[in-house]
Amino acid sequence: MDQKKVIITINRECGSGGGEIARLLAEKLGFKVYNRIMLEEVAKQFDITPEAMDRIKAKKNVWWDDFCRFYQGFGAASYNPGEKPEATPMTLYYAEARLLRELAEEESCIIIGRAAFNIFRDDPNAFHVLIMADRDKRIARIAKKQNLSNEEAAKVIDRIDKERDTFVNNVASTSRFDAHNYDIVLNVTDIEPGKAVDFLCEIIQNRFA
Repeated sequence: MDQKKVIITINRECGSGGGEIARLLAEKLGFKVYNRIMLEEVAKQFDITPEAMDRIKAKKNVWWDDFCRFYQGFGAASYNPGEKPEATPMTLYYAEARLLRELAEEESCIIIGRAAFNIFRDDPNAFHVLIMADRDKRIARIAKKQNLSNEEAAKVIDRIDKERDTFVNNVASTSRFDAHNYDIVLNVTDIEPGKAVDFLCEIIQNRFA
């Protein structure tokens, strides 16, 4: 691909293999990948662990509470330049969005999750993908990957999907399954990761050629 900076966002159902597809696609295109591990810097800003950050983001956002915190921040008595910001679903999202925009300014990249489709929704050089798969295949994949029973894997999938649903609804006021948020929605139930990567690579290269 040419020197134009391209941003590919990949949202995925838990157990669909979307993370693997994102990494393989990055290797083929020569792009950097930014995911949960790359965003540990955000957790440090709030003096919390990445695990705690994910738990907070999975909580249902109460907009009035966030508004009150924002408003109180203007008061001289409450302002402390050295104080760590309070971690809420929205403050964490804004911090992640700021970091991701800075990283995307530097070079072409693939961003896994993080509601990145919303962060870069107006960027003409962004391409948004949703990876899905049938539930039975997702359960089998998680069971094998984490050495769980099918019943245990189903519970993991339900928990993670619910957390992701809540987070996206909090920050984007939309469903992460709304096809209007993406350039392509791909069901990979019967598609090998390599084939999915070849398909996506061709579309992306044609789009930004």
